[in-house]
Amino acid sequence: MAVIGKLTYAQKKCVSLVGLCMQRTGMLRPGDRIGVAVSGGVDSFVLLKTLLLRRAIVPFPFEVMALHVNPGFSPESHQALTRWCAREGVALHAELTDFGPRAHSPENRKNSPCFFCAMLRRKRLFRLCQDYGLTHLAFGHNADDLVVTYFLNLMQNGRADGLAIQEPFFEGRLQVVRPALLVEKNFIRAAARHWALPVWANDCPSNGKTRRDDMLGWLRELWARDKAFRVNTFNALTKWQLGLTSARQ
Repeated sequence: MAVIGKLTYAQKKCVSLVGLCMQRTGMLRPGDRIGVAVSGGVDSFVLLKTLLLRRAIVPFPFEVMALHVNPGFSPESHQALTRWCAREGVALHAELTDFGPRAHSPENRKNSPCFFCAMLRRKRLFRLCQDYGLTHLAFGHNADDLVVTYFLNLMQNGRADGLAIQEPFFEGRLQVVRPALLVEKNFIRAAARHWALPVWANDCPSNGKTRRDDMLGWLRELWARDKAFRVNTFNALTKWQLGLTSARQ
């Protein structure tokens, strides 16, 4: 059982906004079993820590398990996660794959490396959820991811679409959830430092070279002109996405 204790402002923002998201969408019920897809970056690691704290607050029991699918660039990188989960008493499934190198090989001729690797990892995560009898698969996407995804869909695909907070798969047997979708990245980074989470660097050769990175750079240039641009963008899109999810309940 996680001990909450005294939290910093950033930690409180993470815990409270994840709680707001869960409450407004009715995300969990007693006895649910959540698999958290932990990549080793700040987003998923903070989500894992935050859900452990929420478990101590929510007035009904639910289980949390960490799932790590190593893409294969650094076979030993997840040892820090293994030690952390053992120390915190968190169930963990970690495995090494060759998904990353395959995504950057001639095998992948049609898709971007990121799309191909993410597709393979998601398929494996779905199978792990089935094997462990999990009811939810949680991803660490945050408010920054929501904003970038929205503008990518708008500019590239001509549609107004973000990231679903909750969506059913396999006839509702599994719920894919994004409990941190209301939390801005700056709070997540600060909370990770304050909790001293052993995150590790993303050593994928495509890191920092994707269309998502380009879009984020363009948005940052726009926001730099007026602080209100950023505040208004985040407020509008997080409220819109939360409203869409709540309306479907």
